[in-house]
Amino acid sequence: MDAARRSLLPTDEAAELLDLVDTLARKELDPLVGGDEDTHTFPREAFRILGRAGLLGLPYSEQYGGAGQPYEVYLQVIEELAKHWLAVGVGVSVHTLSCHGLYNYGTEAQKEQWLPDMLGGELLGAYCLSEPAYGSDAANLVTRAEADGDDYVINGTKAWITHGGEADFYTVLARTGGPGPKGISAFLVDGATPGLSAAQPERKMGMRASTTAQVIFDAARVPAGRRLGAEGQGFELAMQALDAGRLGIAACAVGLGQAALDAAVEYAKTREQFGKPIIEHDGVGFLLADMATRTEMGRAGYLAAARLRDRGLPYSRQAAAAKLFCTDAVMATTVDAVQVLGGYGYTSDFPVERFMREAKVLQIVEGTNQIQRRVIAKHLSRG
Repeated sequence: MDAARRSLLPTDEAAELLDLVDTLARKELDPLVGGDEDTHTFPREAFRILGRAGLLGLPYSEQYGGAGQPYEVYLQVIEELAKHWLAVGVGVSVHTLSCHGLYNYGTEAQKEQWLPDMLGGELLGAYCLSEPAYGSDAANLVTRAEADGDDYVINGTKAWITHGGEADFYTVLARTGGPGPKGISAFLVDGATPGLSAAQPERKMGMRASTTAQVIFDAARVPAGRRLGAEGQGFELAMQALDAGRLGIAACAVGLGQAALDAAVEYAKTREQFGKPIIEHDGVGFLLADMATRTEMGRAGYLAAARLRDRGLPYSRQAAAAKLFCTDAVMATTVDAVQVLGGYGYTSDFPVERFMREAKVLQIVEGTNQIQRRVIAKHLSRG
């Protein structure tokens, strides 16, 4: 981390935390990323290592086993992880998202019972909102939870679930009432619940080490004590969680963009053409300048939104804007990185080929970038 960026961190503790993340990532993630991505191997042990280091509960209160870090710091940890391995950065963001409902809507008894284990490092979470026919149209989901005595019985299928089949717990949005957003409730579901299963993982363009699968509920019986909030509060919970999750994806995009920029700069300094390093040719230097600008402005954008959140101020529009800008920016940056490396960039011998494949999904997850534009436009129309 350069001195200018370090000087903007809120505390010395935050700087030490980011140094720890960099050290852990170099030791535990860098040796695995290439092989696990090639073989579609889910890095479960890597998440345990990060959890034991206290990195799976950063923005949550120390009272429940978290680290009490502001979102401004937590997101920079996500960025650092994504710079080393996007699948892990996204995975930590998704885990944090999956804890959001319990932390913000659970009763004190629920939080004391489950949060310490969820934040303590041994358990990994997933977030079940999207469905095969209702991706971004979450208000119309059809997975249903029917009250039956002291339980709810859940039936339906969730789609595009990060950690599907690998997670220890799932935050699940299901319909308990009539149509529309007011009929949706949220549940904290144990991954070992009978009737809960995962389909075969999707075969994806990128992030191949990150398991994405449909999660199927076939008469899955969940105790009523695992409902989060009141009946009908699920959609509110989900939208609030997505604002925070979009900042996680923005930070991941900046981390991936930084990795692409670093790889391109290193290559351009050593590759010579026409008697000098190609970085000294304007055609390449200008590409690198644009890549650096997009990366720095993306970081500034997500941090500005995070500071609003940390101060308890509205930040939904800024979160959507950060997610939109950062993910569009990383797509352009990774394409440019491949261009800087030329033919070598198009081969799997260099990581920029993987970076370009990975970048695309960031424009899709946590609400497509078309949805982000819609969110921003709605805020503007309300003044």
